[in-house]
Amino acid sequence: MEKTRISQRLQALREEMARRGLAAYIVPTEDFHGSEYVGAYFKAREYLSGFTGSAGTLLILRESAALWTDGRYFLQAEDQLSGSGIDLMKSGEPGVPTLAEYLAKTLDREARVGFDGRVVTGAFVEELKQKTAKKQFTFRGKEDLAGLVWKERPSLSAEPVWELPAAYAGLTREEKLDKVREKMEEEGADAFLVTDLTESAWLLNLRGGDVKNTPVFLAFLLLTKKRALLCAQMTAFSETVCKELEKAGVSLLPYESIADLVAALPPGQKLLVDESKVSYRLLKAVSKGVEKINRPSPIALLKAVKTEREIAHMRSAHVKDGVAVTKFLYWLKSQVNKEEITEISAAAKLEQLREEREGYLGPSFDPIVAYGPHGAIVHYEATPESDVKIELKGFCLVDTGGHYSEGTTDITRTIALGKLTDEEKRAYTLVLKGHLRLMAARFPEGVSGQNLDAIARGPLWDEGLDYRHGTGHGVGYLLSVHEGPQNIRWKAGRDRAVPLEAGMIFSNEPGYYEEGKFGIRHENLMLVVKGDKTAYGQFLQLEPLTMVPFDREAVEVSLFNGEELRLLNDYHQKVYETLSPHLAGEELAWLKEVTAEI
Repeated sequence: MEKTRISQRLQALREEMARRGLAAYIVPTEDFHGSEYVGAYFKAREYLSGFTGSAGTLLILRESAALWTDGRYFLQAEDQLSGSGIDLMKSGEPGVPTLAEYLAKTLDREARVGFDGRVVTGAFVEELKQKTAKKQFTFRGKEDLAGLVWKERPSLSAEPVWELPAAYAGLTREEKLDKVREKMEEEGADAFLVTDLTESAWLLNLRGGDVKNTPVFLAFLLLTKKRALLCAQMTAFSETVCKELEKAGVSLLPYESIADLVAALPPGQKLLVDESKVSYRLLKAVSKGVEKINRPSPIALLKAVKTEREIAHMRSAHVKDGVAVTKFLYWLKSQVNKEEITEISAAAKLEQLREEREGYLGPSFDPIVAYGPHGAIVHYEATPESDVKIELKGFCLVDTGGHYSEGTTDITRTIALGKLTDEEKRAYTLVLKGHLRLMAARFPEGVSGQNLDAIARGPLWDEGLDYRHGTGHGVGYLLSVHEGPQNIRWKAGRDRAVPLEAGMIFSNEPGYYEEGKFGIRHENLMLVVKGDKTAYGQFLQLEPLTMVPFDREAVEVSLFNGEELRLLNDYHQKVYETLSPHLAGEELAWLKEVTAEI
């Protein structure tokens, strides 16, 4: 039935394409702000394709369709697109064309290509133009055809906006505005267009609820040397919040007014704008007399380097989260053969344990509880149809996180449930070796995540193995669980190689996935801290924030060298010292046993 609906939706869109003489129409995943995760209103790609992953671009042609996604979602996309008539394009795989290459090969010369210019960036369109220049395509970005065929489309969200006190943020909004204006001055900019939802939320010390699991609100911000114009859903702001914004010189305007504000910038002005993030439609609104300074947003780096107060609170959040997850591990391993536990019920139990922690606000992403073969699906999400019973054998991969008043967490543990095969234990240990090696990394200032990625992959690469996702991503402070600009992955793509700085936080999550059998991932959040200063400069090192034991039952000790074994024992000693004051009885006794020195 669902595949039939998908076919009907695609046909309806093709009819709209035909009326406009379009040979192709592109539907990305993004909202008006380039967000990784989007609200219900913006899930047009999901509506038209049936694919629910957080990353993917759908291309509809007159008689066919294709969807591009990355390695995290290959298995999920194969399943969800099966029978839909939409071809899966595995981005980055040998022989798989990019979207631009596919268009150039498939469409006739001077064909018309359409898209909603509000949900694609100027850089995206410019790249398409350059890579298909010989075909002389015409690009049309004025209409949202998906919206025309999506009759039951949800409304734009306007959840209440609330303040994050400076006691948690470490800086007031006035102090942050001053810092950003200093960066504008350095760039010679008269105005700065902020479209990223996490950036406006960070800058103004505000949070909202317009994106599931990400406490942001729909807004654009036009910042000048003396004014800050916030274009947002005005009904989401209380009188109290509005008054606090006014004190800081921030004026609240209607959400849809941003294009007119940008168009009204006077000739001769210099506008700081990141064309890789700002929509095609907004960039087209800038008058020709305004000079665009195309630079990465200065807010991204300011936001990524946490204040001392944010760091202290993040440590506190991870203690709370560590207690909840450790209680969950004890419960699962002790009850799995005594009561019926499924992927969905296990996720509900972990959420209950988090809710018992003071200051817990909600999950930082949809939980991944993947038993057995489901663990090989990197971003698996259990549904009533896929939900399976967890049994006393094999692995259960649990990747979850939470938002607390003190910050955001993200943790993965792969749990051994009964006797394991030699293959499972070997894979578990190789991944853990990589995790421990990265945790112990020491490096001089100026090193980026691309330089460190091979450390975590090394034990797998030595065996001719690998995983199809990055090793690490930045994490926001009560914002997005995936935060740039820092990352740990050797396939940099369009990303800049951003040097790591003390105060940055990123995930350390190598993995290994055997399709149809099992999946393994070990994830802690790491804080970059200053180490020794030598004749070669200031060195940095990593402090694990996550405090939860690894499953020693799955470790093949003979594969560890002495240093790796020391690292595991030292980490487990720290876990015990941190969590033991918060546990009692059987849970405390279990923690002491599973963190004992090997």
